[in-house]
Amino acid sequence: MQNQDSLDPAVAARLKRDEQGLVAAIVQQHDSGEVLMLGWMDDEALGRTLTTGRVTFWSRSRGEYWRKGDTSGHRQYVRSVALDCDGDALLVRVDQVGAACHTGTRTCFEAGGELDAVVGHRPDETAEETR
Repeated sequence: MQNQDSLDPAVAARLKRDEQGLVAAIVQQHDSGEVLMLGWMDDEALGRTLTTGRVTFWSRSRGEYWRKGDTSGHRQYVRSVALDCDGDALLVRVDQVGAACHTGTRTCFEAGGELDAVVGHRPDETAEETR
C-alpha cells in the first residue's frame, strides 16, 4: 500500500534527478512573483509537499528532511507546484510567512547581492519593422 506522502509513480516517472536523486525546487511568492529561494527535493520531499500543503525539502548538508518553518515559524504554504518541460526543476508557488532565508531576510537572494552584469537590450522592434 502506498504511503499518503509518497509520490505518485506517474509524477516520479517524469522527474529528471541529479546524481543524488534530487530535483531543484524554485520557491516563489504566489501573488507577487517574488523569487524567494531554491531548495532540493527527492521523491519523498515532493510527495510530502504535494500532500500536506507545506513545503518539505531534503537538506544536502544535514542529510535529512526539513519542513520550512518548523523551527523558525517562517512557514511556506503551498499554492501550486509545477514541473518544467525537462522534468529537472520544480516551481513551488507559496504563501510565505516571514523570512524565506535562513539569514532572516525575505529572500535568499538579498544576502548574496547583485552581481555586475552587462545589461542586454533587445533590438528596437519598430526599427526592425521599417527595414
